Amino acid sequence: MTQLPPEPVEPEAATPPAAVEVQEARLPEAVDTGARVPQGQFDILMDTTVEITALLGDARMPARDLLQLGPGAVVKLEKQAGEPVDLILNGVRFARGTLVVVGDRLGIRIREILATPGTPG
Repeated sequence: MTQLPPEPVEPEAATPPAAVEVQEARLPEAVDTGARVPQGQFDILMDTTVEITALLGDARMPARDLLQLGPGAVVKLEKQAGEPVDLILNGVRFARGTLVVVGDRLGIRIREILATPGTPG
């Protein structure tokens, strides 16, 4: 069997980053609603550690632009402000929420638990 050489890939044209206007996010203060998971059937899971990731957005850029980033640089994400934030549990999307401020930190207010992990509710 003869293997063909790979086809040449056209490099993406590097465009200089445009000036970006940056503003501080004004997010609502989080309020504890008192919602809790019922005890009993979940007792067996209480000592299990899981990794939860909040997917705020993503960006693609050439490595040369990435290497030029420094303090104060802004990386524009594909998501718009106010769009839902996806929550990932051990690599599987399980919920959606909104970004909130909790004291001097960011948090996620869960708005929707997906019916089947990885798919919209």
